[in-house]
Amino acid sequence: MCEHDGLGRRRLLGALGVSATAGIAGCLGGNDSEDGGDEQAQVYEPSIEGVEEGPVEFTDSQRCDVCGMPVTKYFGNSQLVHENGQAAVFDLPGCLFAYKVSSTPDSPIQGAWTIDYETGDLVDATTANFVLITDKEAADDPMGIDPRPYANREDAVAFLESWEAEDLSPEEDIIVGLDEVDMEIAKIYRKSRLPDE
Repeated sequence: MCEHDGLGRRRLLGALGVSATAGIAGCLGGNDSEDGGDEQAQVYEPSIEGVEEGPVEFTDSQRCDVCGMPVTKYFGNSQLVHENGQAAVFDLPGCLFAYKVSSTPDSPIQGAWTIDYETGDLVDATTANFVLITDKEAADDPMGIDPRPYANREDAVAFLESWEAEDLSPEEDIIVGLDEVDMEIAKIYRKSRLPDE
């Protein structure tokens, strides 16, 4: 092997290392700047076509339509289906929030589903109760932090009562429905993946 070949390999390995580091940072939610934006913020598109009704089955080959992570890698799979048969899948409910506020389909949402934090069951996300926790240090979440979805409001309130990291109360609009999720709420969980307003 000549010196030129070794230099080319080192450059290739260096480029691959930089790409891998950037990819890992992207999966972890990017690097939020003080002004709230970075180059990963975008408008999201559904990745599945021809769904008559949901929910669709989660598979190991599906990737989150917001962050690109495998949807079955973490506890918290979520999805939604538009009336036109397009569907999107997510690895975590924070990504569901980001898609809801920054997606392009003109078709209304026909249905949405998420994993209940208490039971582990797939539940109707359009009627679920999402607890808006915000303490990233106390939450051991793969992308920084995620809301806690519950099918029953009583379970959401019980979680709040046991959550010692923050002094939160259900009377402070800390438990919301999916229809109440707006850009401000979504940015609590995926700020680097959402456009500046």
